[in-house]
Amino acid sequence: MSGTWRRFGSYEVLTLHDGIFEAPLDVLVHAGGQAARDEAVARWGKPKISIPVNCFALKNADGITLVDAGTGPSWGEAMGHAPAAMASAGIAPEQVERVLITHLHGDHALGLFDGDRARFANAEIIVPEADLAFFGEEANRAQTPQNRQGGFAVAAAVTKHYAGRIRPVPVGTVRPGIALIPLPGHTFGHSGYLIEGEESLLLWGDALHLSDLQAFDPDVGLVYDFDATTAVASRRAILERAAHEGWLVSGGHIEGFRRVNESGSGYELIPA
Repeated sequence: MSGTWRRFGSYEVLTLHDGIFEAPLDVLVHAGGQAARDEAVARWGKPKISIPVNCFALKNADGITLVDAGTGPSWGEAMGHAPAAMASAGIAPEQVERVLITHLHGDHALGLFDGDRARFANAEIIVPEADLAFFGEEANRAQTPQNRQGGFAVAAAVTKHYAGRIRPVPVGTVRPGIALIPLPGHTFGHSGYLIEGEESLLLWGDALHLSDLQAFDPDVGLVYDFDATTAVASRRAILERAAHEGWLVSGGHIEGFRRVNESGSGYELIPA
C-alpha cells in the first residue's frame, strides 16, 4: 500500500510500506543497564515489538529516486510489499534512476534484488562510503559479532548484481537538494538523507526503531546496533538537531512524517 505524495524542496516524497517486523522484548537494551532497561520496558507497557518497515520514493525533474528498498522476498510474507506499493503508485522498476541506501541491513537493501538479479535494471546505487568500506571488506567479519554480520552478504550481493553502478558517497551533498547526514552506531556507516527545502525532511534510517519509546528515552537501544554507545550518542544528537532545525523526520520504522519536540529530558515525535 502507498500513501500520499508530499513535497519537500524540489521533491515529492511517498512512503512505501514494505511490511511489519515483529520481535520479542528481549532485543531491547539500555545504556543504563538492566534495571533501567526493565523500568523502560515496564513503562512502555507493550508485549512485543511490532514496527513498520518502510522505504521511500522521491520524484522530481530528474526522475524517480528511492531511499532504501525494503526486504524483497527474503524475510517472509509479512514483509516484501514495497514492489506492490511502487506499482500502486505507478512506478515501474525500470523507472528508478537511483537508490540511496541508509545502511546495508537486509530490511533496507535486500529489496534491491529480485531473486538472483538486480531488481532495478537502470538504477545507480548510492551507499554511505563508510558502510560499504566496512561491510565490503571481508577481513572485518572476524571482529563483528555473528548476529551483526548480515551486512557482509548484502554488500557482496550489491557488488555482484550492481557492478559498475555503485557510488560510495561521503558526508554532504549526494544529489541536488539531498545531503547525507552521518548517524553511526547502528552500523559503522549508518546515515540519513536530508531533503532540503523550506520545509526539510530527514529520512534517518534506523536512528530510532521505536518512535515513542526511544524518543522519550534515547538511551534505549536494540541488540541490532553495531556499537550501542555510539548509536545512543547519534540518536540523542539527531533528535536535538531535528528539534532545533525544525526538520520533519521519518525513517525505516517510523509511521508517517513526524515533528520532533523536546519533552522533559527526552523528546516526542508528533505526527505532522
